[in-house]
Amino acid sequence: MITFITAGIGLLVLVAIVVGIVEAAQASRWRQIAAERRARWEARQPQLHGFDPYAAPESHDDEWDDD
Repeated sequence: MITFITAGIGLLVLVAIVVGIVEAAQASRWRQIAAERRARWEARQPQLHGFDPYAAPESHDDEWDDD
């Protein structure tokens, strides 16, 4: 029984090591994919909201304001 438990713990450690190595090897690719997705998302933001939040304030004259 102790041998079975030890083998199970050893297998878990081995799997953790393999996953860590594979993850480290592919991390730069995942970062590149994330950067591309963020760039596409940022490019779509003005389109989705109907206005550019970074535009000059005078371009938002027709918006509701509290003053």
